[in-house]
Amino acid sequence: MRIGIDRERCQGAGMCVLSAPEVFDQDPGDGRVVLLTAGVPAGQRPAARLAADVCPAGALTLLDDSDAGDMDRAGAAAREHEQAGAPTGDGSAPA
Repeated sequence: MRIGIDRERCQGAGMCVLSAPEVFDQDPGDGRVVLLTAGVPAGQRPAARLAADVCPAGALTLLDDSDAGDMDRAGAAAREHEQAGAPTGDGSAPA
């Protein structure tokens, strides 16, 4: 499992730290979420899921390893598509 954080969206409520202190911390400067580990150990996954569920700003995204691979492949395909000069999803040509 991997975690995505959106620091711009984070409000600094600290619910993630209370739910999963071994996975999250808060930046002492602005109070926003800081990720302590790139991957979530199996024993911390329930706490990480709880943290994502209780985040009032919705700043946390949890990805199973299979989901992360799918997203990586989709991003690579989109970049290849764009580099080939193919139309974008809205019907316009790439800039």
